[in-house]
Amino acid sequence: MDSHLDHMPVLSRGRHRNPKRGACFMELASYLAGERWSDHPACTHPLLAALARLVNDNTGDDNRSKLIGLVPSIIGLNSDDLRVDAVIALRCATTALPVAAAERQLALAVSVLAAEEMLARLDGAPSGRLSEAGRQALEGAPKATEQARRFSRAAKITERGFRRYAAPNAVQLSVVGIVQACVADPDALLRELLESAIADCASLIRPGLPTTTAAPVRG
Repeated sequence: MDSHLDHMPVLSRGRHRNPKRGACFMELASYLAGERWSDHPACTHPLLAALARLVNDNTGDDNRSKLIGLVPSIIGLNSDDLRVDAVIALRCATTALPVAAAERQLALAVSVLAAEEMLARLDGAPSGRLSEAGRQALEGAPKATEQARRFSRAAKITERGFRRYAAPNAVQLSVVGIVQACVADPDALLRELLESAIADCASLIRPGLPTTTAAPVRG
């Protein structure tokens, strides 16, 4: 790690009153961005920041320090474009659905379909369009997908409702689903999810600039 990082606050769970007491992922982002100390800094899209806080708080103490290298890449990623919310929700739900316990798959499949529908609507594409990531995730949970499709046809979501409720719920459900999943290293999967979500947002907010993480899930 660079010498100028040696005196930075240590990553830990929850909120902290000041850097001397430690920092969560987004508090450290506010520190590096030169903003007022906060876990809700203006430098980052609110939903991406929510994902970062959840990943920070649900990563084990032994592995949380591995997140620190991602902090600079989240700074400056903010936009009012609803596509950003939809891409984050889709990335989260398609990551969690294949590994989540059966009782969580219906809610996650609904989240996949809602995010796909919102992206199609915003792009002026036909309803029912699926990205490759969405298609693969849904095909891996056919029973939940069948139920989710019936539910989604009956419950039409508004853009406001998606931003305020559906997208945040998708992020929350996905992180919980990964944490409680029977996978060898949930901390690594959470870290990969955050890294990929950051890359997705960067591709939307800063088009044309290279990224070093996974490609966007839109297809």
